[in-house]
Amino acid sequence: MVPTVLLVDDERHTREGLQQALEDNFDVSIAASADEAFNLMAAETYDVIVTDLRMPGKSGLKVIDKALTLPNRPAVLMMTAYGSIDTAVEAMRRGAVDFLTKPVNIERLEILINRALKSRTLEVEVKQLHERLDEKFNFKGIVGDSPKLLEVIDRVKLVAPSKATILVEGESGTGKELIAQAIHQSSPRARAAFVAVHCASLSENLLESEIFGHERGAFTGAMERRVGRFEAADGGTLFLDEIGEISASTQVKLLRFLETKSIERVGGSKPIDLDVRLVAATNRDLAAMVREGKFREDLYFRLNVVGIRMPPLRERVSDISTLLAHYLKYFAEENGLPVPSVEPGALATLSSYRWPGNIRELRNFCENAVVLHRGGKLTEYDIDPRFRADHGGMGESVSTGDTSAAATGSAPLASSLSVEENEKRLLREALIKSRGNRTKAAKMMGISRRTLHRKLALWPELDVTD
Repeated sequence: MVPTVLLVDDERHTREGLQQALEDNFDVSIAASADEAFNLMAAETYDVIVTDLRMPGKSGLKVIDKALTLPNRPAVLMMTAYGSIDTAVEAMRRGAVDFLTKPVNIERLEILINRALKSRTLEVEVKQLHERLDEKFNFKGIVGDSPKLLEVIDRVKLVAPSKATILVEGESGTGKELIAQAIHQSSPRARAAFVAVHCASLSENLLESEIFGHERGAFTGAMERRVGRFEAADGGTLFLDEIGEISASTQVKLLRFLETKSIERVGGSKPIDLDVRLVAATNRDLAAMVREGKFREDLYFRLNVVGIRMPPLRERVSDISTLLAHYLKYFAEENGLPVPSVEPGALATLSSYRWPGNIRELRNFCENAVVLHRGGKLTEYDIDPRFRADHGGMGESVSTGDTSAAATGSAPLASSLSVEENEKRLLREALIKSRGNRTKAAKMMGISRRTLHRKLALWPELDVTD
């Protein structure tokens, strides 16, 4: 596609001469004034605008101002017969990418236009990358609408704009790093770096060097100074995963940062002030580790300014079918394969499984299913026997326990029933037990009230009143 250029100059011979000189390589439009340029910018999209500075009426600086308000911002070059340092500085301050004086050297103008096009392409790519990151790591990228997950999302929305240190606790595979990314992307630091460190994967010495950096000669093999992850995250967010695995000496240094907002590189003595938001995560019980003397109490309280608990998948039973559909589609598209269909018996089996590996285990299951079944039907007989080891535990999967056999007085979930029949039975039992209170029934089922309303609209015969 031929790049588009708008030339703005009140001198007819100049604008028409430049148009003729550039039209072999560019699609060139011309305007005799700022107002004429405004009308063209409203009707067309331009990649580059080249404008004179001094013109009757509005100056070229107004053209810059207008161009930078457009949805698809063009790159702007300023040209003038009144070349001076002050003029160039003002044009660049207003947003021009470069500056040239009259009479215009055509070869230099073409070089500047091509340079501006590259700069604009890079800016568009960076913008698109940020948009993809926002889409991937914002709340739309978190799949599910179970009450416990919605509680987490509400808490993240509340704390993300703050500077508070956050501790995310939960079992392995529950999505703690995804939540940390969502916190970062929803904060004022979203355009700065998100730096992740997995503490359990490094030895004590390597971890300290990785996090805090080191000076040349700090230890054997330290041939040059190294900037650590804290400095790399300056202005952004540092995510320390598996924080419960760090050594006592690293705990002391981390506590010092939280108290002073400064670090010292390994082997150094000069404090380095940093603006870093810290989010930590662990699958261990830090409070118990504090009681056992394995984790510093003062550090624990500094980390746990705001605590977020990620629920295991067995407490999000209503999300399982949604997660299966999401990841089966994702891996099918990734591998260029059709999406397998999940038969009711298979869905009932998978919904009853306790998923000890949580979402990570479910993702692996979906990738395996896509590759092996290649768009076929996934029945309960295709599922590995280990997924049926604790079949019938659907009620136990809900944290309230209200839909279990013990709570409802009903028989265990029958594998011979379809998933729809099972769901209808459990929903009716929840409504009877709650005496028709839909809010209580939704909580017993582990679903949102909105989801319950949708189901009752499909199955009005299930509704009961006191």
